[in-house]
Amino acid sequence: MKVAVVGATGLVGSEILTVLAERNFPVTELIPVASERSKGKEIEFKGKKYKVVTPAEAIALQPDVALFSAGGGTSTEYAPQFAEAGITVVDNSSAWRMDPTKKLVVPEVNGEVLSKEDKIIANPNCSTIQMVVVLQPLHAKYKIKRVVVSTYQSVTGTGVKAVNQLMDERAGKDGEKAYPYQIDLNVIPHIDVFQDNGYTKEEMKMIQETNKIMGDDSIRVTATTVRIPVMGGHSEAVNIEFENDFDLAQVRQLLAEQEGVIVVDDPANLQYPMPKDAHGKDEVLVGRIRRDESQDKTLNLWVVADNLRKGAATNAVQIAELLLKKRLI
Repeated sequence: MKVAVVGATGLVGSEILTVLAERNFPVTELIPVASERSKGKEIEFKGKKYKVVTPAEAIALQPDVALFSAGGGTSTEYAPQFAEAGITVVDNSSAWRMDPTKKLVVPEVNGEVLSKEDKIIANPNCSTIQMVVVLQPLHAKYKIKRVVVSTYQSVTGTGVKAVNQLMDERAGKDGEKAYPYQIDLNVIPHIDVFQDNGYTKEEMKMIQETNKIMGDDSIRVTATTVRIPVMGGHSEAVNIEFENDFDLAQVRQLLAEQEGVIVVDDPANLQYPMPKDAHGKDEVLVGRIRRDESQDKTLNLWVVADNLRKGAATNAVQIAELLLKKRLI
């Protein structure tokens, strides 16, 4: 397969290349794509060097699939051009997620919605992906009424500038800032821009995307998203109210059987998921599984995943794998 990676020089783009290699995706020709200023740079993939090209040049090379991770502006401008040329696009930005004509896909949750007609497929927000993988089997069994989620998100979700800010602050150096406040030894309850309703855009993404992916607008979701001085993955405290009561042993079994989930839940031996444990992994880790004793039919979970892997690169590659398996590309 001829595979284009748009945004190949960025954090997520680099991770996509790593994931493609690790999962042995059948890349016969790689087309690394970036902006004009990166044109001609060399990218190494599986021991071979490839020159970075511009989006227009990539379209002319006619890849079978293009994995986009270059921001919403680039996706809005170029994804339709790739699609018009017959190239299937998997887009990691927020540009197409809530477009009613585009599918928003997490393969373990709603992969069945993909069809031959889908030329632009949206990859969900990182914090949404890890949550819905866990919610899916529980919703199928007990029917979810409401989800309350608080996130603890890695600086890697913002990008290289944020990682540099954290490292500079830790070293006591001045440098370029990604955040309006110090992030080292601090917590910032603000991800993306504030909306008129007092929520941030990140919080509204989690609310709206969950309903779209789960295919159920009756699930009520409220979110508080928080940036913390951590690298390796995002963490979430998730409180789930069901219509039907549940058995904790069965909950653990359902989660253990869910594709892409690893249960790490042994409080007696201090075993629970942490970002450093999720780093470099494709699976979603879940633990601290317990009843909410303040309300009937309600469950508490702690969910952790590598936001650059399952939260972005891996999910995009898994969508491409599913398209290939279903012979849609």
